[in-house]
Amino acid sequence: MLAIAFALAQLLFVVPGLNLNWDESVYASQVTPGIPSAYFSAPRARGVPALLAPLTLFTSSTLALRLYMATLSAAGLFLALWVWRRLLPMSVIALAGVLFAGLWVTQLYGPQAMPNLWVALCALAVVGCFLRAAGYRGDRRALVGMFLALAATALLRPSDAVWLSLPLAAAGLVVRRWRRPGLLAVLVAALALGGAPWIVEAYLSYGGVAARLHRSSAIEGGIGWHLAIGDQLRTLAGGPELCRPCSVPWRHRTSAIWWLATPPLAAAGVLLAPCARRQATTLLPAVCGVVTAVPYLLLIDYAAPRFLLPAYALLSLPVADALATSARSLRPRLRPAATALVAALVVAQLVSQHVILDRAVRTAASGTGDYARIAADLHRNGVRPPCLLTGRLATPVAYQARCASGQIRGHNRNTTVAQILTTARHEPVAVLVNPRHSPPAYASHWDSHRLPGLRVHHGYRVYLSPFASLVRK
Repeated sequence: MLAIAFALAQLLFVVPGLNLNWDESVYASQVTPGIPSAYFSAPRARGVPALLAPLTLFTSSTLALRLYMATLSAAGLFLALWVWRRLLPMSVIALAGVLFAGLWVTQLYGPQAMPNLWVALCALAVVGCFLRAAGYRGDRRALVGMFLALAATALLRPSDAVWLSLPLAAAGLVVRRWRRPGLLAVLVAALALGGAPWIVEAYLSYGGVAARLHRSSAIEGGIGWHLAIGDQLRTLAGGPELCRPCSVPWRHRTSAIWWLATPPLAAAGVLLAPCARRQATTLLPAVCGVVTAVPYLLLIDYAAPRFLLPAYALLSLPVADALATSARSLRPRLRPAATALVAALVVAQLVSQHVILDRAVRTAASGTGDYARIAADLHRNGVRPPCLLTGRLATPVAYQARCASGQIRGHNRNTTVAQILTTARHEPVAVLVNPRHSPPAYASHWDSHRLPGLRVHHGYRVYLSPFASLVRK
């Protein structure tokens, strides 16, 4: 029922009117026939394109993609929680699922082609399978499940897979009854298999793993000590989806109450776990949740609400255990009142998250809708495939317009002025220019007009190559 409710919430409140964002356009373009592949930068991995490939073989419809991803994410939530059925009471598992699936950021990214929610679901499955394999030596299905889930995590985001594996490997070495060579071997093998595409691509395109890591670090602003807790707080009220640089004011501060309450509730769950004789099943997901949050809270200088989804998923288990155990530990005559109080708090949380979700969806739909509006304007002005877009917003607009995209500077640099001018001789080229900037010198004499009807990207102009004008005529 929870998975069905999660799917319905996405279909009713998120899917309508939400076009592909920048990152989704990059991922989808890699596997969609008829659409040129956008530049795939060093930090990205091939997990999301692999997830999309079965659908894009048949259609490039955005609505179909949303329905596909919503269905898959609901099924993924069910499977990730189902792993825990031998480890925790169903009431705790269900409550944890409600707490995680009820978050606005979980629902917002459920139907989107982004890796973070899938890393979260895989992380839930990995930790649950690890505990089952460690505690029940005959549970070979748990070993297989852990291998597959961790390999999928590495395919989606190799760095997240490594962070997730660290506390699991430490637990396998420190806890005497868990010291099984097979457990550690499965962890290493899963990381190697899932990370193999990223590693191979590193040698083919960047000169090795170290070079790709260096390039990834440069794109992400340098990996080092950066306290980003305040930046994350600013994103909790429905955005911005990517806060970089994170100079926006902290509005709607009440939206952070659940966020600030999560660590003490998780700690309470760990402390109360001995009463129910399930220390390991509460402590390990709590530790893994904290560890997976470390790079996003302490090592990068920007924030996005989706970054912490793996931590939210793992911490939902000790939080749910704390709420359930505290209610059951009271005297029998007080338990109904305590249960009602917990239910009221959960309902209040769900309502508050829905309010934020509504605001976040409207903001996202306005921004991504601009990409489709710009693409339609370009089409009317002669920019039709094969074609090339460059400048700001080129990547997501190019996907909508079925064009190639290119940049001559920045982290996504993949072409030169000479190549753009050569292309302009035989196919339409359009340059999208921010209202605060001037057009590049090579396009300053091209026909231009202001893009009308934009809801977020006001004042953008497009400069059209002479070939595009000929096509239009």
